[in-house]
Amino acid sequence: MPAKEKITRETLVGASELAGILGVTGQRVRQLVQDGILERAKPGQFLLCDSVQRYVAFKSRDALSEDAASVKFDKEEAEARLKSAKATIARLEAEELQGNMHRSEDVASMTGDLVYAIRSALLALPGRLAVNVSRAPTPAEASEIIRAEVHVVMRELSQYKYDPQKYADRVRERMRWEEEHEETDE
Repeated sequence: MPAKEKITRETLVGASELAGILGVTGQRVRQLVQDGILERAKPGQFLLCDSVQRYVAFKSRDALSEDAASVKFDKEEAEARLKSAKATIARLEAEELQGNMHRSEDVASMTGDLVYAIRSALLALPGRLAVNVSRAPTPAEASEIIRAEVHVVMRELSQYKYDPQKYADRVRERMRWEEEHEETDE
């Protein structure tokens, strides 16, 4: 059994031995020489320690550049999503300003206004009817007075129409409020 040679900084190996140590092919070793990653110490001979260190440094840079490329790709993808979201928001805001779309809180507010109008009209009925109903000679006539007054209220409520200007006013008011509160937050 031959004596094992100790590896030192001056240990020389051939291209095929270096390929085996690095886990690559001989052709890849030649490519790494052409790319300036590895250097020959002598024709067909490489300093083992220097070559391994250069190859490890090259692979580390390569891994870092892959990580950097991945980070760059993720960043570009996030920027694209952000731009798309901003474009969607701008489109929705334009639709809202044009009156083609309403926010749910505006619709709820306008519906609430209608409900309060109905409530007020119904709560006013007893006061409007009390004297006339108390003077009615028969229950049938009292019923007719009440029915007529309910129809008046219903007619008034049926006149309620969608007013795009009211929605536009609410949008402008809300935007003004949001701008004022944005300035105070900053």
